[in-house]
Amino acid sequence: MDIHLLLNVFVFLLAGCLVVPLAQRFKLGSVLGYLIAGVIIGPFVLGLIGDADKVMHFAEFGVIMMMFLIGMELEPAILWRLRRQIVGLGGLQVTVTALALMVVGIVLGHGWQASLAIGMALALSSTALVMQMLNEKNLTHSVVGETSFSILLFQDIAVIPILLIIPILATTLNFGVMPVVEGAESASLIAHWPAWLQPIAVIAVIAAVILAGNYLSRYVFQAIARANLREVFTAVSLALVFGVTILMELVGVSPALGAFIAGVVLANSEYRRTIESDIEPFKGLLLGLFFISVGMGMDFTEFTHHPLGLVGAVIGLMLIKGVILYGLGQIFKLDSAPAMGLALGLSQGGEFAFVLLQLIGGLKIIDPHAQKFLVLVVALSIAATPILTTLFSRFILPRFMSALPERDYDVINEHNPVIIAGFGRFGQIVGRFMLSQGLKVTVLEKNPDQVELLRRFGSKGYFGDATRLDLLRSAGLAEARMLVVAVDDAESAVEIVKLSKLHFPKLLVYARARNRRHAYELHKAGVDYYHRETLDSSLTLARDAMIAMGYAKADIERKAKKFRAHDIQTLRRSFEFFESEPDMINFAKLSREELEGILKEDQQES
Repeated sequence: MDIHLLLNVFVFLLAGCLVVPLAQRFKLGSVLGYLIAGVIIGPFVLGLIGDADKVMHFAEFGVIMMMFLIGMELEPAILWRLRRQIVGLGGLQVTVTALALMVVGIVLGHGWQASLAIGMALALSSTALVMQMLNEKNLTHSVVGETSFSILLFQDIAVIPILLIIPILATTLNFGVMPVVEGAESASLIAHWPAWLQPIAVIAVIAAVILAGNYLSRYVFQAIARANLREVFTAVSLALVFGVTILMELVGVSPALGAFIAGVVLANSEYRRTIESDIEPFKGLLLGLFFISVGMGMDFTEFTHHPLGLVGAVIGLMLIKGVILYGLGQIFKLDSAPAMGLALGLSQGGEFAFVLLQLIGGLKIIDPHAQKFLVLVVALSIAATPILTTLFSRFILPRFMSALPERDYDVINEHNPVIIAGFGRFGQIVGRFMLSQGLKVTVLEKNPDQVELLRRFGSKGYFGDATRLDLLRSAGLAEARMLVVAVDDAESAVEIVKLSKLHFPKLLVYARARNRRHAYELHKAGVDYYHRETLDSSLTLARDAMIAMGYAKADIERKAKKFRAHDIQTLRRSFEFFESEPDMINFAKLSREELEGILKEDQQES
């Protein structure tokens, strides 16, 4: 066994375990912690591990796995909804930023070929960094999160044409002669094919991945699930990601983009949750390793030679990209706060810049000294982003938000036995019924327009966010007997339940559940009672439809009651193994057979 390899692994793990919790303790985020750990153990500080390039090549699998998992969270319908942001905003960001940086390069005295090549490389942002930060701050599904993801996805797609354009620039720079990239061999099997045939081959491979994902993967995972061996399922999940990555490399497509496509294909798979839970730990470890390798690659000897030039270049890069992103955000009708968050979050260089700069240097478009300088600029911009976003959210955003002409939360001057959080289509029915029985109710609603509408119709409601503990206290939750959670947003509902149960454990909390998954999350949060919003209405429609088709009314009504009771009971029983998809599939089959037996017995008794 290679003791040197084991020692390196030990150093990586120890550095992460020591430095990352300290960074989290000071609210700097795990990404900055990993970067600091890499700097400390790298060749320019302690020198415990010397070769950052080899580590980064391996750690890039973390980025690939992250893109695969992101793809699994996005069904084609969601991508279609984001098409304007992906193509419009993403396309403009890459194009405008590359041209702006090209102009800066020309003004500084560089040739247009080198300026354009560097501009395209630096126009890309760090998918790994941005998505990790958004995930840590629970902003993935926010306006900033979806917009950032749309731009990053287009950037990943743009890597393919950029890889084709850079050699053309090298040819024009060297008077029609293509330089040989030192020590580099293309992994693509189609690199020497005719130019018109290469895109056809790429489309064919992507189509094959989509077809295999839609029609073959189900049977493969079904056979493995029957074997009931979790480690085999994990092995197949990892093999799937690595296999798609290798396939895409062979046809010259960005591995991250290929993994993302595979994830989207499997987004509707019944084994999605199981695959996600298997891959998630490996993704986290490899992403951490990726950021450590970025920290290790920071050549501080270059920093000592040109400190002002490096700082100026990092500030200039982030400022140019930030201004362009903010301006595009305004054009695409983002509010000021999300546009500023977008500008700060995506203003750094990206992990693909390391690959592109290596290609640019190998083709002799720029000299080795300039290549090292630009690599350090990208690494420093990645390291600076978590610090800037932390400072922004802690010191600037609160002042900025307080300066906005937004309405303050209402002062609540009454305490009632029941508080209803959310007064939309669901909460209104609950509130109207309670009020009609003479029960005093306090209504909290986050939408100010909804509050004004209530007041115009003579009802009382308070504008406020029920996820805030101070507002719940001012509403009298400590003295109330019951809290009814009827907000539209599923995540907010779970957060309110957790908050109220933590601080007011004796309080009765009843909640609206959007679906079975949401019911499970509410159950885990400690809710006393939940009700799925569509159960009664859909069952009523089914009952009335059966009666209209000529079935006996009394018979159908009795069976509908039995169906409802069985559905509620089986949902509660399923919580025991809700996270295990194969077990859930087996349980669903048994429940369906059980229900058929109950209804057949009812028919015989009648």
